[in-house]
Amino acid sequence: MSGKDITLKGPDGNFGAYLATPASGHGPGVVVIQEIFGVNDVVRKICDGHAAKGRFALAPDLFWRLEPGVQLTDKSQEHWNRAFALMQKFDHDKGMTDIQASISYLRKVPGCTGKIGTVGYCLGGRLAYLASTRTDTDASVGYYGVYIQTALNESKNIKKPLMLHIAAKDQFVPPDTQKQITDALKGNPLVTIHTYPEMDHAFAREGGQHYDKANADLANGRTDTFFRQHLG
Repeated sequence: MSGKDITLKGPDGNFGAYLATPASGHGPGVVVIQEIFGVNDVVRKICDGHAAKGRFALAPDLFWRLEPGVQLTDKSQEHWNRAFALMQKFDHDKGMTDIQASISYLRKVPGCTGKIGTVGYCLGGRLAYLASTRTDTDASVGYYGVYIQTALNESKNIKKPLMLHIAAKDQFVPPDTQKQITDALKGNPLVTIHTYPEMDHAFAREGGQHYDKANADLANGRTDTFFRQHLG
């Protein structure tokens, strides 16, 4: 398994990405969609984890139009402030263009089977939901996605399996918003929703303030099974 920084060509210009390759050099692919902190160590570790399980994993730099190559940490208030400022300026529609470009790139990587999933966290959780409605991904997983409720009108466009991990005590997604999301999606046979009763936002971010190993392992195990099922 090895990881490296690469450059992708998108419709609007070139942007960076981190690519982790499985040791076998063969397998399906996953586009890993960043949190508000950029393609930092946490995101790179997630990519490496997928590569260790036999998948190509690509994390595109979605903030490249605002600040290319930004890598922030959740350990500093100054970084939090920068991260929130970037998120507020971020164009979600342009981000989806980059995610589709990343999926298309990964399909053509030598050794890749062409089956591609998307997985995202926080901001990336919303974008993973949108990937299931707007891109040709084969399967999507969103962890504690924010603002999904603002795009529920797109749920009719879900064509491939989608799994959402919801933290019941998410400080950014209150209970009534969670209910709105689950009510809108529960009738859809392509959608699986897992709720984690005592968990706060980012419970699966290793080293984070709300990290909970037991629940993170449970969610990650479900994600892994889901991708094995739908990507092979």
